[in-house]
Amino acid sequence: MIIDELGYLPLPEDGASALFQVINQRYLKSSTILSTNVGIADWASAFGDATVAAAMLDRLLHRATVVGIDGPSYRLRTTRTTPRRFARE
Repeated sequence: MIIDELGYLPLPEDGASALFQVINQRYLKSSTILSTNVGIADWASAFGDATVAAAMLDRLLHRATVVGIDGPSYRLRTTRTTPRRFARE
């Protein structure tokens, strides 16, 4: 399962609980890939429940490989390299 941009939008309490249930069911059975801009230290505030956030992190980080990426947005790469041309009125 791949979860992209977790934490980009606020997750209501019942959403955090449902996500925990999914992660818990997959724990040690299936692979999970997760991308997020939310740092590990900020998960409690991002998901509104420190206990649920800690439980999710416990399961996600056990036997995990964490890859931190720091740099400009990949999606904006063409914007930076392609000169803009505007139509004249």
